[in-house]
Amino acid sequence: MDIREYINTNRARFMEEWASLIRIPSVSCLPEHKADMQRCAEHWRDLLLSSGATHAEVMPSNGNPFVYAEYIPQRNNQSSNGAESKQPLTILVYAHYDVMPIEPLEQWLSDPWEPSVRNGRLYARGADDDKGQAMIQAKAFEYMVREVWSQHGGNINVKFIFEGEEEIGSPSLESFIEEHKDLLKCDVILVSDTSMIGKETPSITTGLRGLAYWQIEVDGPNRDLHSGHFGGAVKNPVNALCEMLAQVVDKQGHITIPHFYDDVLPIPHEERGMIAQIPFSEDKYKAAIGIDATFGEEGYSTLERNSCRPSFDICGIWGGYTGEGSKTVLPAKAFAKVSCRLVANQDHGKISKVFADYMQHLAPTGVRVKVTPMHGGQGYVCPIDLPAYKAAEKGFEIAFGKRPLAARRGGSIPIIADFERVLGVKTILMGFGLEQNAIHSPNESMDLEVWEKGIIAVTEFYKQLQMEK
Repeated sequence: MDIREYINTNRARFMEEWASLIRIPSVSCLPEHKADMQRCAEHWRDLLLSSGATHAEVMPSNGNPFVYAEYIPQRNNQSSNGAESKQPLTILVYAHYDVMPIEPLEQWLSDPWEPSVRNGRLYARGADDDKGQAMIQAKAFEYMVREVWSQHGGNINVKFIFEGEEEIGSPSLESFIEEHKDLLKCDVILVSDTSMIGKETPSITTGLRGLAYWQIEVDGPNRDLHSGHFGGAVKNPVNALCEMLAQVVDKQGHITIPHFYDDVLPIPHEERGMIAQIPFSEDKYKAAIGIDATFGEEGYSTLERNSCRPSFDICGIWGGYTGEGSKTVLPAKAFAKVSCRLVANQDHGKISKVFADYMQHLAPTGVRVKVTPMHGGQGYVCPIDLPAYKAAEKGFEIAFGKRPLAARRGGSIPIIADFERVLGVKTILMGFGLEQNAIHSPNESMDLEVWEKGIIAVTEFYKQLQMEK
């Protein structure tokens, strides 16, 4: 049977398997859910085996366990005419089984750990991120095993690696893939943990920004001082910090850190053309977030600025007295947390150093500055002429009825760059989330029509690659 008939026949079972994962509160950032992480990993192992994996296991790590599974059937290494067959193509599917906390609980309209279907959507924590999208992968794979490869043969191997720490920065993943790079060896990586532009505007994520993050501490006098006795005679650390940070971005939206743009690549003309096709209203964008004007690097559109160009932001700043009423104090210390979103080819380690050096350069006399790097990650770009990208593009076109746009995203998924660095292969980001799915927020949901189309799209991805082989 074809994939649409297969979904119709098995819809109730698919939904119950999805629900069985959601009911496990696999919140990675809360230690009281440690046992739930193990339980969810074991449940995924069993689901992947029942979906057709020839082997699956839960593997320990420095943190939460990994789930590894594979479909590598026995094959005759000769074709019907006696010639050596082509080596099978190996696809590595990545997903994560951990989820964000549910707070604030009072804002949920239904139990976040018990899936609720209303208005064509399934509501629950993990409905989209990433249990819903991981189930898209599992069910497309199941169809290919049961209805295609088992009956007609195939020349594709599939491996799965599911982690339980994505929502806390994947601290164990890099060392895990380094240690197991032979096990994870593949030709392309497939990930469903991103979003589309819209339900009527399917898209494939082709780029992600990297990240560099720091904490800055500015020290002045050895104690808080009376602003009347010392004001105007002693450098105020809060004033100094504000003066320094105000110089990092100029009036044209250009970041002034020396050598910051050395490795920034221009946006290809074809991609700028696709970005221009994205339905976007500047006025609606401003109204939605309550601003009267946008701001950014001159020469680029809003959509280019928040996805294809680097940025600098003060994420938090504090110091001195901030309680109720007034206190005339010249504070002894000031602090800020700042970040840069980086683009492909920018190295977060290099940027971290040049920023720290720049802060020391800008520091006025009378204060001492300490810059502490906190974390970072590389950006990523996928060429749109890769055979695997073309297969994903065709899969979306068949499932959604129109060719997807190539779209870079402003967020960061550092593990994608780690995969490329360690395994030496590109990742295809076939994500099916929508903005209204409210991931990480109360009432997270997944559009059920999009979910089913996602299964169709991934199925067609496999079929397109099968034809290539």
